[in-house]
Amino acid sequence: MVVVCRPARMDDLKRAEEIVVASINELTERRGFGKMASSRPPNFQAFSLRDDTEGLWVADDDGEIAGFAWSWVCGELWFLAQLFVAPDRQSDGIGNELIRKTFAHAQLRGASIKALITFTFNNASQGLYIRHGIFPRFPIYMVSVPRDRLTSRLAAARLHLEPMNMKTARFDELALIDANALSVSREKHHRYLLGDSTTSAFTIHAGGEYVGYVYISDGHIGPLAVRRPDLVGPAFTAALSFAAESSSPIISAFVPGASEPALKIATDHGMRITFPMLLMSNRQFGDWICYLPRNPGFM
Repeated sequence: MVVVCRPARMDDLKRAEEIVVASINELTERRGFGKMASSRPPNFQAFSLRDDTEGLWVADDDGEIAGFAWSWVCGELWFLAQLFVAPDRQSDGIGNELIRKTFAHAQLRGASIKALITFTFNNASQGLYIRHGIFPRFPIYMVSVPRDRLTSRLAAARLHLEPMNMKTARFDELALIDANALSVSREKHHRYLLGDSTTSAFTIHAGGEYVGYVYISDGHIGPLAVRRPDLVGPAFTAALSFAAESSSPIISAFVPGASEPALKIATDHGMRITFPMLLMSNRQFGDWICYLPRNPGFM
């Protein structure tokens, strides 16, 4: 049978998530990092599909899903959240067809910025993206530390966090912070996170000034964004202090290599690099000193 790339349906997402997990683990095990991915409910994928049906595609081989691609758009930014092919089908040309579909999505939505986050050691994918005009910019490090080790290193936070929910969120202020950090507004993604019962949301304050936001879930910090580069270190410290009060045994975050203040705070608090990733884009955008991503799919 001929493999057909078709728009994804809700009932495809669970199987697509299984293929993504298998593909990631095959790659990371082959590169000596061991298994890194585990299956999670495809909640953000489902949100994205409801928001924009043109952004999710599956490679269908007579009813069996052999590959999955997922991209989302916010304003000028098109972001390739996932593109994976089943490990035993990676020489069948499926990836090229899926990436053609995703780039058509970017063109359809008029996005001038194209970006993604991939594994630093995934040289085959990097070559594919470079051929399509998306180039490496800087590393993004997954960092983590056992909570008990972090607790012994914490200093008094200079900034303070205040809980945020759908009723108290000031979306105009969030849009300004995101415009500074990422060059686009991500209001729909704030609404998604604020509706996620597993995630705690906070605004960040310096005295009476509202200077940023952060989301924390199961000990993982991110996304985090602030108005100015001098605030990212104190904001990350405040987030670490809150995360350390949870019951999560491991505290983690994704820290851009472009954000020297955040990297210094991470190392000062005993956080170690778990694995390296890479931001790629067709052009420079945003101020990545001021932004810590949530994960490679959400950005």
